[in-house]
Amino acid sequence: MQLVFITGASSGIWQAMALAYLKQGWRVALVARRLDALQAWANEVGATVAVQKDQIGLFHADVQDPDSIILAAQACLAQMGVPDVVVANAGISLGVDTSKREDLAVMRQVMDTNLLGMAATFHAFIEPMQTRGTGTLVGIASVAGVRGLPGHAAYCASKAAVISYCESLRGELRGYGLKVVTLAPGYVATPLTQRNRYPMPFLMTAEAFAQQALPSIARGTAFRVIPWPMGIVARLLRLLPNAVFDRALKGRPRKHRHTEN
Repeated sequence: MQLVFITGASSGIWQAMALAYLKQGWRVALVARRLDALQAWANEVGATVAVQKDQIGLFHADVQDPDSIILAAQACLAQMGVPDVVVANAGISLGVDTSKREDLAVMRQVMDTNLLGMAATFHAFIEPMQTRGTGTLVGIASVAGVRGLPGHAAYCASKAAVISYCESLRGELRGYGLKVVTLAPGYVATPLTQRNRYPMPFLMTAEAFAQQALPSIARGTAFRVIPWPMGIVARLLRLLPNAVFDRALKGRPRKHRHTEN
């Protein structure tokens, strides 16, 4: 029975992906800061889906702390074996104002979670996967990593870094039989997006995202924007000259600062 390791229990995406994998008969290892929330979800799933004993593994970690996530990964290796797929989905989105001194710490928090947390998640599994000769590492990026958006400097910068990081890692690991997949969601209805005060075109549910994500992971797709209409938007955004891009964003509400209710 294949095994997937998923971080990011604060997002609805992890639940949708975990449930989709369970329905396909996979074992699922889940990571979160709150084990009680994970256990409650596992109990709920067990009441509605035929889950075998030991098909779900729950592990505690804070992805902002590299040692914490590495220990969780090592526990997974010891208890459940080497995963076939590792999904680094943990991420936070906090609006920042660079003119405010205290927001520099917020930017570090976002980068530590979204980028360094991903690298720490992958770290413990790379050598075991190399020894086995197979494995897929999945980095959840965002369309927000394509161009910078007002008030979104920390999040956009972190997701742009994720895209480049995964691309670098893909080249490094190709010769070992490992695949690195970068998935860039558009707007997904999760707690991260519910407070956005600007239009969110092609907004999709976490379940719809998972339905498109799993086949891309199985194929080892190097990079994919989900949903596909947002992929067209992303390509256009890359091509827009700065002057045109700036005019398009003129008057757009900025993301609320992290201190705002």
